[in-house]
Amino acid sequence: MNTSTEHLIGSSQSEKIFSTDWRSAHGGTIAVVEKATGDWLFQAGVANARDVAEAAVAARDAQVEWAAVPGPLRADVLRKFSALLEAHADEVATWIVQETGSIQPKARFEIAATAREALEAAALGSRPVGEMLATTGGRPSYAERVPVGVVGLITPWNSPLILAARALFPALVLGNAVVLKPDIQTPVSGGLLIARLFEEAGLPPGVLHVVPGGPEAGEALVAEPHVSMISFTGSTNVGRRIGEVAGRLLKRTALELGGNNALIILDDADLERASSAGAFSSFFHQGQICFSAGRHLVHESVLHHYTELLARRASALQVGDPHRQHVHIGPMINLKQAERARQIVADSVARGAKIEAGGKVNGLYFEPTVLSGVTAQMPVFSEEIFAPVAPITSFSTDEQAIALANDTEYGLAASVFSANEARAVRIAKRLKTGIAHVNDQTVVHEIFGPIGGTGASGNSARSGNVTSLDEYTYWRWLTVAETVPDYPF
Repeated sequence: MNTSTEHLIGSSQSEKIFSTDWRSAHGGTIAVVEKATGDWLFQAGVANARDVAEAAVAARDAQVEWAAVPGPLRADVLRKFSALLEAHADEVATWIVQETGSIQPKARFEIAATAREALEAAALGSRPVGEMLATTGGRPSYAERVPVGVVGLITPWNSPLILAARALFPALVLGNAVVLKPDIQTPVSGGLLIARLFEEAGLPPGVLHVVPGGPEAGEALVAEPHVSMISFTGSTNVGRRIGEVAGRLLKRTALELGGNNALIILDDADLERASSAGAFSSFFHQGQICFSAGRHLVHESVLHHYTELLARRASALQVGDPHRQHVHIGPMINLKQAERARQIVADSVARGAKIEAGGKVNGLYFEPTVLSGVTAQMPVFSEEIFAPVAPITSFSTDEQAIALANDTEYGLAASVFSANEARAVRIAKRLKTGIAHVNDQTVVHEIFGPIGGTGASGNSARSGNVTSLDEYTYWRWLTVAETVPDYPF
């Protein structure tokens, strides 16, 4: 429940970016609109390459003093952030719903997960910062963790708060400064709200910069010499470009990219529960999540029953304005994305797929759609659709299910449903994915597990408490001799 009476975002932030303080952007401004109605919500500042360069220099200078602050005290800022986020939950949820088209429960989950993420990341501030090494040199020898410096963080529009938090929080608590570039479609919930909360939490000026912008700002951030690392969540095409530019500069990257995730239904699965999980996997947040189930692979013996159940669940979902109605499905993020998905469905139907439920598109409102008779040659099978569409493909053997699941350039997530856990685990371990679940849906997000993919889905698991220390610090070897040793030269 929101306990604050003051708004975080108001006229003081209008037409501005956050770079040491609130200031006008060199890149101009952009109107933030409500996705469900198209109504104007806010005028945000837009950063360009000059803004990014200035932010990076200021972040570099501030990072030195921030890294000198003891880790437990840096952690206290994150704990304060968590408390403030919960106090302002109503305002933040409203921004997420209106700015992204999310339904209210999804917004509340994102807030709760972010608040928890801050607390778990804060614990990193109390972890050991190094160790004393064995040596034959007769002097102390240490391995110590050192912050990477300035982290450039580029985040998407679909879950803008949590997808910024999971990289931002560990980077900050481990002594780095951050330049955050949220997607231009969600600058408030993806960045400006975060800046305001950290202002209130007492983060020193210059440690965090929020520079909403388009491709120019993103390219500048990746190429910026004062930025030591890039963390990116977004499309595979953009991720490839970031990897190319950053690789040429020998810059560390953490890339979580697209997914075309398989949900495997074996012949002994609990179909009632599996179809519920399958519906959630494909339709939650309009299917606009990289973990969404893009392919339902169903054993031929239960194909008809599963298809019937999934179609019934899809038809029961309500589509509409999530800010003013109790609905299951809100609007798509933009007309381009809705039209792309509609065309993929149409092309697949032209090749023989059958619409079992849904299939209609009205502006940004896309009905939950179930397609049967899908083959590996259809675009709805091979492409990441990023829409509320559930394509169903049949298989006859476990080996065929594995082959179909692995028949993709992506390797993010997969799920296997079976009453035989050992059988399901055997299959899961042969899937070329960074994440696999048995008897659960693909859109699972927890702070504790490593999250990331392989192949076109990214460069392995980069988010999660088990990987954060290695992600946002590097090892330095330090020896301390009391006197200079004798050498023969």
